[in-house]
Amino acid sequence: MSATKSILSQPAQATTTTNVDFLPLKGIDHLEFYVGNARQASYFYRTAFGMSLVAYAGPETGQRDRASYVVQQGKIRFVLTTVLRPSHAMAEHVQRHGDGVRCVALWVDDARQSWH
Repeated sequence: MSATKSILSQPAQATTTTNVDFLPLKGIDHLEFYVGNARQASYFYRTAFGMSLVAYAGPETGQRDRASYVVQQGKIRFVLTTVLRPSHAMAEHVQRHGDGVRCVALWVDDARQSWH
């Protein structure tokens, strides 16, 4: 019991360490959702939450296997992607798991440096 008392009565020693953040994150750039119908999902987010359509990629822009709608409100950005070919791995993913987040894109100062 006296050993316990002596340990508890001693002041804790302060230690200082300098932590260097090897990957300083600025935030989240966007979330990409794999969905069964990106056009309908885009409409939903625009009408239900007041988001704006800011970009599109699909067959008309040279993207043959998928269509993506980018909706945004303030700093919140969603990429809603649907596959256009049933044999694509994305189609299997949506069929197995349903609509959902597939990618979280992080915002960093230098993507190349962060990758290495």
